[in-house]
Amino acid sequence: MQSPRIDRRFCRFLTGGAIALCVVALPGASQAAVDAALLPHNLSPWGMFVGADIVVRAVMVGLAVASLATWTVWLSKSIELRRATRQARQRLTLLETDTTLAQVADNSGEARDAVAQLVQSAAREATLSAWQLDDDFKQRVALRLERVEAAMSRRIARGTGVLATIGAVAPFVGLFGTVWGIMNAFIGISEAHTTNLAVVAPGIAEALLATALGLVAAIPAVVIYNVLVRQIGAYRALLGDASAQVLLLVSRESSRPQHGRVRAAE
Repeated sequence: MQSPRIDRRFCRFLTGGAIALCVVALPGASQAAVDAALLPHNLSPWGMFVGADIVVRAVMVGLAVASLATWTVWLSKSIELRRATRQARQRLTLLETDTTLAQVADNSGEARDAVAQLVQSAAREATLSAWQLDDDFKQRVALRLERVEAAMSRRIARGTGVLATIGAVAPFVGLFGTVWGIMNAFIGISEAHTTNLAVVAPGIAEALLATALGLVAAIPAVVIYNVLVRQIGAYRALLGDASAQVLLLVSRESSRPQHGRVRAAE
């Protein structure tokens, strides 16, 4: 007759999961008391993260890192594209004036922007060809410009592949975390011998948090990728215009008298 009272006094000193076990062991303990003991006390996003399984937590951390990488790429590429586009437009305006290839090459100096490299490549070919601006020279210049334009396009697009990968993979990574978390939730249900929704819900909420983070990482990545692709396309169009202007300079140089070309080269 004294055993239940001793057990109840002992249970007052227990906390956490031990309370639930002790309540189940007591005679007349209700199922609601068991469910209340099993419930977590913090259902905030941080609390669900801390209470989640190690695999689900690893998935959440990976998705958070992917989201950080997305915004880092957006910031860096936006600054790079804005600067490169401004420089390309300035040099394209110079190419459209009445000037010569040698003068444009001198103005570009040691600059490393894309249009300056187009001009320097054409001037380099003219020097190697001893300023013999025939049809073969035009073909060689066109080949050089094509290679430089392709190299500059690859350089400006560097890093956008990360956004495409995150946008495609992040939802599936989040879904994996959700499936794993729900599987653990059902295992916990079977071990607790209860089907009360109040006990089941926290584990499922922790699992669904992984899917939410996957969408948070994927949706901005897709939107930013599409925006950058459009901006890179506009930049490539500027490079195409610059290549056409360089070829026009070469064509005008070939139609000038030979002494004029030699004097411009000097």
